[in-house]
Amino acid sequence: MIFVDGLPFTNPASDGNKNLVALLEHPSLVAAVELFKAIPEEKYSGREQSNLENSLVAKHVYLFQREYATVNPALVELVGTDEATTCVGLVIRNQNNGMTSVAHLDSPGVVDLGLTQMLSLIFDNDEEAKLDVHLVGGFEDASYEHSNATAELDNHERSGGYSLRLCSKIVEALQSRQENFHIQTLCVLRHNTVRASGGDAHPILETSTGSIRPAGFDRSSRCPDEIVRRIRVTVSSTDHRWDGKLLETYDTYHDRFHIAPCSWALYWRHYASSLQQYSDSEILLKCSTSPSAEGPDFVDNERRVFDYLIKYPDWRQTFPKGKPRVFERAPNGGWTRCK
Repeated sequence: MIFVDGLPFTNPASDGNKNLVALLEHPSLVAAVELFKAIPEEKYSGREQSNLENSLVAKHVYLFQREYATVNPALVELVGTDEATTCVGLVIRNQNNGMTSVAHLDSPGVVDLGLTQMLSLIFDNDEEAKLDVHLVGGFEDASYEHSNATAELDNHERSGGYSLRLCSKIVEALQSRQENFHIQTLCVLRHNTVRASGGDAHPILETSTGSIRPAGFDRSSRCPDEIVRRIRVTVSSTDHRWDGKLLETYDTYHDRFHIAPCSWALYWRHYASSLQQYSDSEILLKCSTSPSAEGPDFVDNERRVFDYLIKYPDWRQTFPKGKPRVFERAPNGGWTRCK
């Protein structure tokens, strides 16, 4: 069930769209999102190993699209994600023990099981715990009339509106579950749209305090195993083991990355080869749900994924014997692959 300002959220409507619209217009949440957007965006780089004042380098967890991680604040100080245009970064934090789960949700189809995955390690024998929730991302990729959002949904499905469908599903799922979800930040849709081509607010969360702020990451901070993790996002739709699920990425108890295997068929090599022949603008149109709002490195990242699939067409070369890829945190703040 959803709470705002400590009170149960009540709305005559029962569907996710109308509840979403009511939450977007709630005065307390509007005020909270304005405070959030006023915070200057912080840039993070894994190259800053010598900057001892930047604790992110030593104790951060970064998440790609469709990944989630549940972290212990005693082991991890910061969790972050970016590259969210039509996706939504969802943060759920237990007020009592500080256990925090973060996910980069990319479609309504992963919300229900994804929430179950996220919540599985948050509770400490206290199923009645208050859970702080933050949603950031999902810019307004299709205009809609707030007073008639449900009636307009079919039109949005034909002309974009990925963010609206995802946000509606998240609100519907939170409201229907028995846990107590206290919405603290709702920076989505029109609240996360700064210009016609998209928004720029991507979250990073400080686990000790539960505060979030806008942030961006360079390639060196999106570690470890960046390309393989991007590959999983691309090919997971054809690996039925991951149907409706978020991709498992992080070992909560041992503070290490435990990148679960994902398989792909040999035809991905041919598909990647054909995509490599397209121009940058064609790749944007074919590979993105929001081609006008992607970051400057989107096409380069896609081409690096294509190169990998061409070079390693058999998924067992990447995940021998179907085993996960495991990385431990190194003393210098980087990551070391376990044999």
